[in-house]
Amino acid sequence: MLSIKSPLEIASDLAGRLRERRLQRAWTQDEIARRAGLKTATYVLFERTGRISLIRLLKVLEVLDLLEEFDRIGRGQDLAGMSLEQLTKPERQRGRRKQP
Repeated sequence: MLSIKSPLEIASDLAGRLRERRLQRAWTQDEIARRAGLKTATYVLFERTGRISLIRLLKVLEVLDLLEEFDRIGRGQDLAGMSLEQLTKPERQRGRRKQP
């Protein structure tokens, strides 16, 4: 699949969005790091570069009440490879034909 953004760009954008969530709650970097059980330097580096381990990211998402949203990734039906006909065609029902 071709993406317009690179993984590093997406990581950086995510860090920026989580920074905004942190600021909406009026939390310092030290406070969110403490709540997530991280070293402050680890969290500061994440906001600056977007780099963080998955487990640490999940801890940050948890304290920002976003963990459930993250957990939904990949659970929906993948529509990317389907044709318009497949998307609009009703699913066939199995059953017995009625006797005339």
